[in-house]
Parts: sequence; structure tokens; C-alpha cells
Amino acid sequence: MPGENLTRTEARERAALLTVNGYDVALDLRSAIEPPPATGPRTFRSTTTITFESAQEGATTFVDLVAEHVHSVTLNGESLRVEEVFDGARVTLPGLRASNEVTIDAQCAYSRTGEGLHHFLDPEDGEVYLYTQYEPADARRVFANFEQPDLKAPFDFTVTAPASWTVLSNGAQEGEPRPVDDGISALWRFARTRPISTYITAVVAGPYTYVTDTYRRTFGGGTSHSSEAGNGGGGELEIPLGALCRKGLARHFDPEDIFTVTKQGLDFFHDHFDYPYPFGKYDQAFVPEYNIGAMENPGCVTFREEFIFRGKVTDTSYESRANVILHEMAHMWFGDLVTMEWWDDLWLKESFADFMGAFSLVESTRFRDGWITFANRRKSWAYRADQLPSTHPITADIRDLEDAKLNFDGITYAKGASVLKQLVAYVGEDAFLEGARRYFKRHQWSNTRLEDLLSALEETSGRDMAEWSKAWLQTAGVNTLTPQLTYDANGRVTELAVLQEATDAHPTLRPHRVAVGLYRRDPAHGTLERYARAEVDVAGVRTPVAELAGAERPDLVLVNDDDLTYCKVRFDEVSLATLRDHLGGLTDPLARALCWSAAWNLTRDGLMPARDFIALVLRFAGRETEIGVLQMLHGQAKLALDSYTAPQWRAEGSRLLSEGAVTQLRQAEPGSGHQLAWARFLAAVASGEHELRLLQGLLDGTARIDGLEVDQELRWAFLQPLAAEGLADEAAVNAELARDDTASGKRHQVRCLAARPSAAVKAQAWAGVVESDALSNALVEATISGFDQPGQTELTAPYAPRYFEVLESVWASRSIEIAMAIVRGLFPASQGNQATLDAADAWLTGHPDAAPALRRLVAESRDDLARALRAQRVDAGA
Repeated sequence: MPGENLTRTEARERAALLTVNGYDVALDLRSAIEPPPATGPRTFRSTTTITFESAQEGATTFVDLVAEHVHSVTLNGESLRVEEVFDGARVTLPGLRASNEVTIDAQCAYSRTGEGLHHFLDPEDGEVYLYTQYEPADARRVFANFEQPDLKAPFDFTVTAPASWTVLSNGAQEGEPRPVDDGISALWRFARTRPISTYITAVVAGPYTYVTDTYRRTFGGGTSHSSEAGNGGGGELEIPLGALCRKGLARHFDPEDIFTVTKQGLDFFHDHFDYPYPFGKYDQAFVPEYNIGAMENPGCVTFREEFIFRGKVTDTSYESRANVILHEMAHMWFGDLVTMEWWDDLWLKESFADFMGAFSLVESTRFRDGWITFANRRKSWAYRADQLPSTHPITADIRDLEDAKLNFDGITYAKGASVLKQLVAYVGEDAFLEGARRYFKRHQWSNTRLEDLLSALEETSGRDMAEWSKAWLQTAGVNTLTPQLTYDANGRVTELAVLQEATDAHPTLRPHRVAVGLYRRDPAHGTLERYARAEVDVAGVRTPVAELAGAERPDLVLVNDDDLTYCKVRFDEVSLATLRDHLGGLTDPLARALCWSAAWNLTRDGLMPARDFIALVLRFAGRETEIGVLQMLHGQAKLALDSYTAPQWRAEGSRLLSEGAVTQLRQAEPGSGHQLAWARFLAAVASGEHELRLLQGLLDGTARIDGLEVDQELRWAFLQPLAAEGLADEAAVNAELARDDTASGKRHQVRCLAARPSAAVKAQAWAGVVESDALSNALVEATISGFDQPGQTELTAPYAPRYFEVLESVWASRSIEIAMAIVRGLFPASQGNQATLDAADAWLTGHPDAAPALRRLVAESRDDLARALRAQRVDAGA
């Protein structure tokens, strides 16, 4: 559609011209419960009035709006001809005055893709639920606006909806909803917001279950900016808290735990930021068919409803939910109060929120081992992203909105957070937090660039941040650190040095503050214990660690012990041999997680055969005490089997993992999270007749594992591999849906049906995703995840050439969220052959003018396949 892809140049020109004073947005959502129209999408009325200033009289600008129909456009009291000023994505405003007012009355479409105003019909009870999701630029699908982060303004929202609904927005509800003429609806009015960006405005509406609580805190009289939170320089601060979910999930809802984490987070951020929460209330809505984890809309945070657990889950799930709650809360300061000027500096909010989320998790909640999860799980995401051809500096070059959409990635989030952890080690925690406090106070309610934050940190740390920023924020790639040791005749260390490497494509050698740990075995107890540790500032190619000269010979040298920096870790030969035989003996869980992470990087880099990694998992994962690390190992072992092992060994590897999972399942403590994790892993890798028969028995009650509760979610997990193996037909899958006729059940059903080993099934799944837009975003995702199963390469082989044929039409015709899901999810990686790699190369060569974002997605998938083929060759030679 013309004009949809706003460029950075256009945004800068518009920001230089305009100052936005405020928005008045009226949404009429009564149509949400009416029968759908015979043709075309279901729509709602959206009327927006914007007041703004222009630096140049007579200039022309544009308002962003994606609408099915525009009823009228009135600029400074004059009606404009809609057909002349509206092109489907922009409304042109000519002849501006110094002070302007525009009113745009439109019909906008409800979404079924999770973008804009999403419309969800609950199959369980027929209720309708609505919520908005905008980042980076989908507010224009709901109301007319200047869709860029640096044109902040206050917002007044009014919403007309069924009177029985709960309706929320960023501001607090003003008074009781006022009845309207139809007798069944009401009008809600919400308090005017402080100046915020369009992408964090929000509306949530529907018959949600809504639970409330209150956060209270007493401040001293000298609290900075306390008036922003309404406590007038001291005294008592009260923040109304709300948590909501669909009625169908209410029986599983645990708002008490959510409120506990919320209060702990608010205490932490008030203690550390010295700036009271500035947005009044704090609602948290758990919504259906959500594309992302959560969104930091101030006063109205939205989360994917999968954080409401329908059955038993491990503590990893509760830790993940707590981390996301705190990540979004950190955004209230980093991102909402102070916002990046353009998406180039997306890291200014996401990296900080990712770091502060983990930091606050460890310091303020029961999840004291959160840095272990961060080291093993979050940084794994970063390492993968930083080795793709699309890697980019943390401060990225974002040309337009399509670029921005793709940069919500492992670099912007996890690498950025890892680098901030390194920064804290570099400047000290106190200097870092004081720099953040100055940054908030200096730039509250405004927009910033990289240099604004660096200036504050230079003031508080006394360090030259320019060089640090150049090395860490403005260059791409990950360094590799390896220990080098020499010994004297008595076996003592004469020198230990840290060698630093960089790739040819990204040759930057960076300053690293690292700890180096020396470990030795205790044969009597079968453990590996640290007996020496030193911190050093690594710089250049080779850095001696003088403090460790003279130490006794170690069995294991762990560079980046305590996980202070962002790097890939390698081992000397003795250390690697020690890990192969004794990894499970490491008593420190963080050190153990770091070694697991290093072993996985060796596997991905083709320096350890995938079957050797699987052997490590089979040998030591049963001794892993950290449930989050265990579940990460399960996922990595599954990926290693499916992608990195030699195809001719894969059946044997599958048998080993399948049998190993059964053994550990039977040995795990009954009723424990570890037992549940092994049960889910068995469902992921089961291949032999015995293991599949066990799954079937657990489903029909003829088999039992002491302490294992086979609840509804676990039933679906067991059913999918049976469906993929042809052991559960359509009738069996539909019978399971009859047991669980809910929105979640429907997604599981669609996934299981698409997994069946039938050419007709694959054709139907492909057509449903690629050739039709009838499915919602959640059902597109479910169909894709079922389509391509291990062992079904012959069934899906015909779709490999078709994938490349439809790429451009999919990108042109579908919303970016759905297009991204299709391009990533249907890439024929499971074919695992050179022909597929050649086809990807041919497409990239033959389509130089395809959308850059589309080319990036294909190039990333192509790189993953090339890495897999290299790893397979290494494994074949093992």
C-alpha cells in the first residue's frame, strides 16, 4: 500500500516541522459483537482530533492512517476532499497554519493478525475480546496519528462499547461509564495522559475477568520528582493495580502471584531509579492470540495469555513470567518516560529493559538464580543473532519501519543486555544507576539519542564512554576468548593468558572485564570446585592474567567465570577433556551453565560433533539441578539431533535420546518440575515403538508414571508425536478437542492435524496458510508448527520450490506479522540438503530488488541451513 513504509528521512522532516499538542480519540466498538458483514472486514468507527503547531506556515504534511474508509477530513474548519488527500495509508494536510486542528472520521478494520485492534471470538463461550498492539507503527490502523516515536503528545481516549464489558486505556477511567441511546452500550472516558508516543497507547475491551489490588509506598520528603507520581514531594504513594484475563481462563488465573512480583518490582525500581512511577495506575492484561511476549503500554501493559498457566508448569515458566513483568515495568522509565528519537536507538529501551528485568528479578523476587537463566538461555539467543549475516551493531541503522520490525531481535534485546552487564562491571553499579537517574530527570517526557545516555554515564563514572561505545555499541559481532597456559616442572602455572579473536567480517577486538576461574577435581566426591579466581581487563589479542601465575595446575580453566562479559568461550584441551568426563561435577550452577553454553557454541560452530553434545546431555543432564538450564538442554539436544547430526546417524541418535528420556522420566522425583520437563522432552523426541506406546498409555490411562499428572496441556503434548507418526488419526485429535473445547484446545488441534503424515494433510495446511488469509495469527502459527515434522521430508519436499515461488506475493499481500511468520516458518530447512541451500542462494541472487526485510529473513534462514550442513559434515566424520 502506498506510503505505509515510513522512512527515517520522512520522520525527521516531519518532526522538524511539527509540534503535537494533543489527541482526542473516540472509538466506537459496538460493532465488535455484531454479525460480520457479508463482504469485507468487520470495521469500527474511529474519530480523531489532533491539535498541532507547524514551524512553517503554508507547509504540507501528512497524518498516518490505515482505514477501510474515511468519512471526512476537516483541517482548521475546512472540509478536504477525501479522495484527494487519502491514499489508503496517509492523509495529506496542505496549507498548514502556525496552529492547526485536524479531525479525521474513519472506518478502521478489526484485526485477526494481532496488529492494530485485534478481534478474538472465544470458541468456548462465544464472547468477544479486543486489545490493541501497535509497536512499531500500527496505531494508524486504529486512529489517525503522526506515527513516529519523537512526536509525543497527551492523549484523551473515549470508547463506546457494550455496557457489560471491562474497558481500559492508558489513563484512569473518569467516573462511571455513561449509558448511550441504544440501551445496551456505554461510553467510557479516560484521563488525559502525559506526553507519550503513539506506539504505547492502548485500549483493552471485553468481558474480561478483572482483579484489583493497591501498591503503597512511603517516600521521604526529599524524593526526586515525586510530584510526577502524585505524592507531592513525600508521603504516601498509592498505585491502583489491576490484572485481567478472559473469563474462560479465570479458573487458572493466579493474580496474587502477579501482584506479588509487581509490588516487588515497583519497590526495586523506586529504590534504584529515585523517580516514582509516573503513570498513575498499573493494569496488566493477559490477552489472546498475542504475537509477542508483552508490551509496555504505560498504565495498561499487555501480555500473551500463555502466561496464565492452564496446567502444571515448571518453575522456569514462573520465572519467565516474572522476568517479563519486570522487563515491561522497566520500560515505564526506559522507553515510556524517556523514549528514543527513532528506531535506530531501539536499544535505549529494549537493552535496558532486558538487563533491568534480569537485575530486578535476581534482587527483588524469589528467583535469585535469574542470572543463570540469563547466561544460558537469553545469551544463546544473542550469540545466534550475532553470527547471522544480518547481524548489526546494537545501535542499528534503521532506514524505515520494515527495518525496525525486524530489529526486535537477539542483538537489540539479549546482546544489548549482556553488554550493559559488562558496562556495570566496567563502571560500577553505583555509577551506572546514578547515570540512569540523571538520564530520567534530564530527559523526562522527551526523546533521546545514544549521546544523551553516554553523557550521563560519563558524568557519573568518570570514564570516557566514547571508546567503549564505539567498541560495544557501534560494531557488530561476538569475540571469542580462549585461555593459554604454560607450566613449570612442578606443574604450577607460569603464565595464563587470555587470547581474543574476532571474525574477518567483524574484526573488532573489544575491552572485556572478565573473571578467570581455575577448577580442580575432588575425586573423593566426584566434584569440580573453584580454587582460584582473578579479574582482568582483556584488551587486544593477548592479555596475561598475572594474578594466577604460580597457581596449581587446574583441571578446568573457565574464562568469563561469573559471566561478566559478552563473548564466546573456548577451552584448552585439558579443560575440554575434563568437561567431557566431569561436567556434571561442577558444583557451582552458574559455572555449569556457562560450560553448557560453551559446549553448545562449539557444536553450532562445528568444533564439537553434534553426537558428542548429545552424549553430554545424556550423561549429565539428569544431574542438572537448575530446571531452566535442563529445559534449555532439552531444546538444544532436540535441535542438535534434527539439524546438526549426520543424517545416517540420526535414527540412532533418536533412539538414544528417546530411551534416555524414558529413563530420566522414571528416575526423576515424583511430582517434581524435573519429572515434568523430562515428560515433555519425551514427547518431543519419542520415536521408538516402546516410547510411543508409553505416550499412548499415558494418554489412555493404561500406563502410569508415579507422580506424573497428565493434565490437559500434557495430553496435547503427548498427542502431537502420535499424530505425526500416524498413530492418532483425525477422529482421535477431534475427540481430544471435545475434551478441551477452548481457544487453547483449538490451537493444539490445528497443530496436531497438520502434523499427520499425509500428502493431503500437507496440501491442506499449505493452502490454509499460504493461499488464504482466513486463519488468525494464532492458527497460522499452529498450522506452520505442525506442517513440517521430523521424518516427513519426503512429504514436504514438493513445497521447497513452491516456497521460493510465493515469497514475494506473500510479502506483498499479507500483513508484516503474518508474512514474517510464513517466511520464517515455512523455509524448507528440514530438507537439510545442498539443493535447498542452492535454491535459497538462487532466489537471493535473482531477487536483488526484493524488499530488504524479506531478503534479510531468507538470508537468515539460508545461513542457519548452511551452518547445519557444516555441522552435519563434522558429525559424519566423528
